[in-house]
Amino acid sequence: MAEKKTCLIIEDSDVIREIAARIVADLGLTAEQAAGAGGGVDFCAENNVDVVLLDWDLPSMGALDFLRAAAELPEGKKPVIILCATENDPQQFTLAKAAGAAHHVLKPFDRSAVETAFAEAGVIDKAPDASNVTVVTRN
Repeated sequence: MAEKKTCLIIEDSDVIREIAARIVADLGLTAEQAAGAGGGVDFCAENNVDVVLLDWDLPSMGALDFLRAAAELPEGKKPVIILCATENDPQQFTLAKAAGAAHHVLKPFDRSAVETAFAEAGVIDKAPDASNVTVVTRN
């Protein structure tokens, strides 16, 4: 059996971290949490992290600082990074992508948004969209 993938949620809001952890666990990943980016960099350096959900607005060490530090991690320790933002700011996303973020999701996010971002980043296989399935019943 393959080992579960790990997602580190870096978010200063306890409530959003808990919601994200439930979504991540529901998608079949192990959810780890960090309230700040500094602790997140250390966690990635010491553990196998497959994906990071990274809040844009963090106290002290910001998202761009985390992205720069994550880029310095040795090969095999660099996780896929999904930026979480409250504003739909193309400049912000361009900066984050240039610094190493793979994708972004807007807050408030839901399971579908996280699942889509993880699938597009290659972290999980997304289940086929049930709305595209036609059910035929024959009597």
